[in-house]
Amino acid sequence: MAMGFLHLHRLEKAILKNGLDSLQFNEALDLFTHMVESRPLPSIIDLTRLLTAISKMKRFDVVINLCEHLRTMGISHDLYTCNLLMNCFCQSSQPSLASSFLGKMMKLGFEPDIVTFTSLINGLCLGNRIEDAMSMVNQMVAMGIKPDVLVYTTIIEVLCKNRHVDDALNLFNKMESNGVRPDVFTYTSLVNGLCNSGRWSDGAILLRDMMKRDIKPDVITFNALIDAFLKEGKLLEARELYSEMIQMSVAPDTFTYTSLINGLCMEGRVDEAKEMFSSMEAKGCIPDVVAYTCLINGFCKSCKVEDGMKIFYEMSQKGLLGNTITYTTLIQGFFQVGKDRVAQEVFNLMVYRGVPPNIRTYNVLLHGLCYNGKLEKALMIFEDMQNREMDISIITYTIIIKGMCKAGKLKDAVDLFCSLSSRGVKPNVVTYTTMISGLFREGLKFEAHVLFRKMKEDGVLPNEG
Repeated sequence: MAMGFLHLHRLEKAILKNGLDSLQFNEALDLFTHMVESRPLPSIIDLTRLLTAISKMKRFDVVINLCEHLRTMGISHDLYTCNLLMNCFCQSSQPSLASSFLGKMMKLGFEPDIVTFTSLINGLCLGNRIEDAMSMVNQMVAMGIKPDVLVYTTIIEVLCKNRHVDDALNLFNKMESNGVRPDVFTYTSLVNGLCNSGRWSDGAILLRDMMKRDIKPDVITFNALIDAFLKEGKLLEARELYSEMIQMSVAPDTFTYTSLINGLCMEGRVDEAKEMFSSMEAKGCIPDVVAYTCLINGFCKSCKVEDGMKIFYEMSQKGLLGNTITYTTLIQGFFQVGKDRVAQEVFNLMVYRGVPPNIRTYNVLLHGLCYNGKLEKALMIFEDMQNREMDISIITYTIIIKGMCKAGKLKDAVDLFCSLSSRGVKPNVVTYTTMISGLFREGLKFEAHVLFRKMKEDGVLPNEG
């Protein structure tokens, strides 16, 4: 229901005087209608302020429509309105309209400024139109507008996200040669890009370079390198970097701690991981499901699945629901220590709580059941998967074939193996090896050799051993 005229008039006065931050969307629309129907008309400055408030509500499509409404009313835009409209085109994933609007602006006599180009370049980058963004930089230079650090960093970031790190480094060098000083966001984009491309050593060099230039790294910069070090198994270097960020008063966040906890667990240093987890909580950094799951995984891999279960209960008591990976980790952990009944109970709990098992969950469950001599139970689950038309991969089929061979049901294994092509699944080297081993165990050497030749004819290379 529209607001009364008197209320709108008072609202307009108060807002134009005190600001638009508290304005609601419906109020903004009513106020816009009131303003364009007022006589005399309010200034384009006041109208643009209102449109800016609506754009901050992420209603870019509405702003575009309202700007068009102003144009049809004969209310001329100013440069600020044009820049706002340019930004709305870009934020609503319409970089082509933004590019064409640049030409319209210039025909109307508006001289684009750094804000215009920054919005347009950002929009082009959001659409991964990197070459067009670079062309726009050249155009702004030709018009005598010097690109600033934001323009360069925007393009560097999208180049890094698209794994064009060398191009990003070249642009970084060009930026410096043009006298534009990089900031922490520029360096962080590059460090992230280098680390994601496996070039952690170059990332580390860049970190030292920014520190030499008194550009303080932030937590995201450190996180990129810490995570890269840990993925390379360089736990010592990661911990040294963690100590360095503490000394520089850069507060670690959940991602920092989770990376370190996972790194320690992967090295089998689960007690140290637990200490890191406790330190995280003590410093007011609240662990999320990922952090808990990493620690649970560490305990399970160290055959301390009961300790992992305690962490799971602790997580549940704090109101955090385990995800698919959490439950799958526990199921695998219990199977590894021979507690197949408990593993199945965890799976049942997972289903009861509405956490959807994925194909890896089922593979872990089927493998554990087959390994522990529960083939019939595994076949029931496997049949249920087929009835529900799940996307069953060769890994799942291989697990069942191996379980059948282990249980002495070679004929069933052969039948399933021979049906793979009709199911649209191609056996891999593990499938062939499993089947060949099963034939050998039953003394069927000739058949095993025939299958071995077929494997090579199918272009599947035998593995060693």
